[in-house]
Formats: sequence, C-alpha cells, structure tokens
Amino acid sequence: MRAAIVNQYGTPDTIELAERPAPTPGPTELLVRVHASPVTQGDRRVRAGDFPGFMATVGRLLMGWSGPRAAVPGSMFSGVVEAVGAQVTRFQPGDRVFGASMDSAHAELLVIDHAKAVAHMPEGVSFTDAAAVPFGAGTALPYLRELGEVKPGQRVLIVGAAGGVGRYAVQVARHLGARVTAVCRRDQEELVRALGAHAVILRESTDWREADETWDVIFDTSDVFTFEDARPRLAPEGRFLTLGLSTWSGVWDLLRSSRSSGQRARWTVVMNSQADMEEVAGLLASGAVRPVLGPSFPLAHLADAHRSLESRAVEGDVMIDVIAA
Repeated sequence: MRAAIVNQYGTPDTIELAERPAPTPGPTELLVRVHASPVTQGDRRVRAGDFPGFMATVGRLLMGWSGPRAAVPGSMFSGVVEAVGAQVTRFQPGDRVFGASMDSAHAELLVIDHAKAVAHMPEGVSFTDAAAVPFGAGTALPYLRELGEVKPGQRVLIVGAAGGVGRYAVQVARHLGARVTAVCRRDQEELVRALGAHAVILRESTDWREADETWDVIFDTSDVFTFEDARPRLAPEGRFLTLGLSTWSGVWDLLRSSRSSGQRARWTVVMNSQADMEEVAGLLASGAVRPVLGPSFPLAHLADAHRSLESRAVEGDVMIDVIAA
C-alpha cells in the first residue's frame, strides 16, 4: 500500500511517500481502506516536532525524541471496512466508517480497534465531510460540555472562532443552547455568523478583553490568552477554557483555580472515544455541525497540504483525498 512517512521532525519536505506492507487486523481490529483524511494542526505539530513552551520536552518524550514514533502520520479518517477480526461483531466488511486513529490515516489502509474512536458514517454524508469533522467537533464537544458545563441560555465567547476548532466550537455551543459570541477577523464575520454565532467581535476594531459584556464560558481556541486576561470578562462562576498549556503560569492558573468555587481555568488532553464519534455522527446527520472545507490534495501531495495549512491563508479544513491518483 502507499503511505506517507515522516522519519524525523522538520519542514513539510521531510514527508515521503513509500510502499509499505498492508496491515493485518488483529482479533479485535478493523482493516479500513481510507478514502479521506484532514491535515490538522495536531498533525502539523507532530510532523514539525512543534510542542510549545515546557511541552517541548514532554511532547518529544511522548511522541518520539528526534522523530515521530508512528512513522505514518494522519490522525482522522473516513473509509470503508475491508476486513474485521474474529471478535468483531459491530462492524462488517463494506461498512462506511470514520473516526480518530491518532496516527496512520495518511495511508491507503489502516487498522483500528473496534472499541476505539470509530463509528458508522451517517447516511448521505460524503467521505470528505465525515473525515473533516472529528478533529474540531471531537475537541469542541468535551471542552464545552464537560469542562465548560455549558447549559441552555448561558453566554459563551469563542476566541479564534474561524479556526480549525473554533468553527466547530461555535456550532457545538449553539447546539448546546448557548448564546454565542465569536471573536474573529473582519473577513471571517460572514462565515462565523453562518455557523451560528449570535454576535461577533471583530479583532481589528475591538479587544474582547475590554468589552462591556461578561460571559459564563470563554473558550480560547487560539492558545493566545491567559486566565488573567479572561477573569475581568468572566461571570462570577465562569470557566476559562484553553487548548494550550505551554507555560508554568498556565499550570499555576489551573491548580489555583481548581480549588476555587468561583471562576476557573480548565484544560484537558482530548482522547476521543467511540461514544464521542457516535455523538459527532449524530450532530453531522442532524445538521447541527457541518465542515467548512478548504483545499484538497492527493496523498502524493501531502507535503503541499502541510504547506497550505502553515500558510494560514486558507479558510477551512485542509483535506487529503487518499484514493485520488
């Protein structure tokens, strides 16, 4: 099978395309022929070894010191089941599936345990749409529902609302019944309103930290702001959610606020489950969330897809069409 290979951290030029033996599913695994896969910011970080702040050492200890332990990149996928292990009963060959594999999705075939973050694709949803959604929606759901404890009628501010997680955070917060304010650039306003934002703060004209309003939840998907930035704009028992934890001051904020009955800072490492993917499938089927698609590249041009993501000139999920020539 064809597969992308990354043997050392570096620029997109480190990505190679190679022939590798097809994987064989174990007793509890599915063999999936991959049709589509996104290139996410998580994929970019793993390829580049770009782990910010004190996470630089931790990230390399976990992911590999000089290069990724998993040589085949790609963390999200959609495709068709080709074979199943002897103990698998929930899936069968021919099923259309999607999910989060952590790695190995930028290849023609992958194996994933049947109990991991894999689910059946909703009827009528394309492979591209199904593959695009798990990263952003699968991050926004646990952040807003579990960490943010968002309830109907609450006020939620999404910072970086047009980004890879922010686009889905707007939709998930709206689905949870919140009144959503989005922070974005002027040229992104139409997009975030179309995704469900009730109000928009334009970065060029207003600093949300100086707004007159307060929010029950502030979700910084841009990994730029701190708990101290957010506190004046949080309700008395508000939650500040951040995707990044790259400074010791951020760690201190988490520890200090965890003992508070008032305002709190929250952060987590998202490890998607099968239940998460099934919920994402339901949101996708109902139209509660939808992807915003950016450019698409064949697997052989994966390096170009990474360059496109790094340019920050694209709006939408950068996709890989794995079955394209």
